[in-house]
This record gives sequence, structure tokens and C-alpha cells, in this order.
Amino acid sequence: MKKEKKLSEEREFAKYLEKIEDPNYQGYVNQSLPENPTNLEKMKFRICKEIVIYKRNNHLNEEQIAKKIGLTIPEVKDILFSYINKFTLDRLTTYADKLFSPSYAEMHIDWKTTQENQRI
Repeated sequence: MKKEKKLSEEREFAKYLEKIEDPNYQGYVNQSLPENPTNLEKMKFRICKEIVIYKRNNHLNEEQIAKKIGLTIPEVKDILFSYINKFTLDRLTTYADKLFSPSYAEMHIDWKTTQENQRI
């Protein structure tokens, strides 16, 4: 019985992967950082993730977030699914400022990591 359920789940997951890997797929898929991301990419990704956390912690939907930061729902989805190449850092920072208190939105740089990256 357990093996049948596991096989069924594996088939279902394989179908899902096939669907989202289709170049014509129109849905949203959570993006990850590229291999060897730049510091800019890391900062933009972090802001997107913080907005997701804010949404979840405050039990908000995409429409409520859109109203708070003045964007369309598709633009909010681009942030929530970390489509970082669609936004500049200053735009993401502006949206974060509209959601977070000033003390929450402070950006901290890990200097050790930054110095290690500069040596490469």
C-alpha cells in the first residue's frame, strides 16, 4: 500500500516538473538565486524573501500587498516568486519601505563574505 502511494506521488511530481519545465508554461514558479550570484542579486533576492515573510506573518494576500505598495497583482507575484531580474534594487527597496518599519528595513552587509568574494 505504501509503495503504491509513493509511486503515485512520484508520478504526480514528475508530471508537475514536466508541466513547469515547458517553455510555454504561464504560471509562476519560485525562482532561486543563480549559481555564483552577485551581491546585487543576493540583496534583491533577500528583499523578495523578506516581503514573502511579511505577507505570511501578516496573513495578507497578493491584492492587499499590491495596494500597500502600489503595484499590480502580477508585479507583486513577480516579487513573491523572486523574479529579481524584473526589478532594480532601488525599486525593491522602495516597496520594502512601504511595508516595513524603518528599523526593520535596515540592510546589513556581511563584510567577511564580501571580502572573500572580492578575492576571487
